[in-house]
Amino acid sequence: MSETPLTGIRVVDLGQYIAAPGAGQQLADLGAEVIKVESLTGDQARSVGSFGEAMLHANNRGKRSIAVDLRRPEGFQIVDELCAGSDVLLHNFRHGSAERLGIGPEQARSRHPHLVYGFVTGFGTRGPSAGRAGLDIAAQAEFGVMHTTGEADGEPQRVGFTIADVLAANALTTGVLAALVRRGRTGNGALVETSLMEAVVAAQAAQWMNYRLTGEAPRRTGNGQPAVAPAADLVQTVDGAVVVSAYTATKWAALCSAIGRPELAADPRFADNDSRVANRPALKEVLSSALGHLTRAEAIALLASRGIVCGSVRSFDELVKDADLSASGLLVELEELGIDSPAAPFQVDATARGRTSAAPRLGEHTRDVLRELGRSEDEIDRRGAARRRGPPPPTPRGRRVSHTARPPAAGGVATPQQPRGMETR
Repeated sequence: MSETPLTGIRVVDLGQYIAAPGAGQQLADLGAEVIKVESLTGDQARSVGSFGEAMLHANNRGKRSIAVDLRRPEGFQIVDELCAGSDVLLHNFRHGSAERLGIGPEQARSRHPHLVYGFVTGFGTRGPSAGRAGLDIAAQAEFGVMHTTGEADGEPQRVGFTIADVLAANALTTGVLAALVRRGRTGNGALVETSLMEAVVAAQAAQWMNYRLTGEAPRRTGNGQPAVAPAADLVQTVDGAVVVSAYTATKWAALCSAIGRPELAADPRFADNDSRVANRPALKEVLSSALGHLTRAEAIALLASRGIVCGSVRSFDELVKDADLSASGLLVELEELGIDSPAAPFQVDATARGRTSAAPRLGEHTRDVLRELGRSEDEIDRRGAARRRGPPPPTPRGRRVSHTARPPAAGGVATPQQPRGMETR
């Protein structure tokens, strides 16, 4: 197997939930060694039920976990030593928390100028909301996503997955990779900062520019793009729905031909895009009449054969059987769980994505990492390290495995509360 792009890069990942761990996961998928540093009570995702467990496995595959109490000198020393021998530090603490722990950007980089220090906040660090807690849903609500999602006469809706967290993770990854490239030229570390706010607004750049150019604020329109038609319009078939986009003159003519209505291309109601937008209800009636008696598969075959953009609205139960998804190699097996997970959505030099370990147990690798830092067994025991834990046992499909067991503690004793200063965003 060829060398991975980030072979030899070590990442200290202090993140929780999705945004920072998601960036760490992408770096791990590129070959970096990622050490997940958790408090003695663990990543908060460990304590929020089945979806928390899902978040944990989705964003922490192949990482090692060490549990320390950063509030105590011993815990701080361990993390600082890890930073000295690492290339990247990631976190998504609430603004000001890292400074209180002694690992803020200026503090860490003054001790380790080689370090690429990357972090995510909810609302940035410079404005009046810098100190607010910020989770995905707050960013969707406050920065335009919910206002423009949903039916025109319905309530604002959130996107069906944690889009702000995912966008922020992608932004942080991009910034860290750019900083590593620059460090390769200059030898200097860097500060990489992003926020849920910035990631969400940047992703809506086209909507923002349309607003600034026209003065018309985006609004909820349900399915179908408001300025072009047909575009993402939903059409019911006998066994579900499909979406259709054919708004250029060429594609509209091809669609009319495909449904056996070539005369519609010259119909005054539909002759150009503005006319189709103005007469969208009539347009959708035409499409429903033409496709409504077909199955989704038949409709897709008919439209795709003419080069028309279309898609069948499918559930995850259908998605797991998709031949294209299977052929892509995106899904990798989590060895301990016997299930698959999406991996990095790209390949470098067509290198196959292989099997990977599931998310580590809380503190699973504490002893190993402390040994690598030069601690003796006696020192580890004196610091309160519990007995060594092995990997989680295999879990049958459909059953959950607990990842909330007490860790082999380092630099303190496990406590029932989340430590102050470790809160996310």
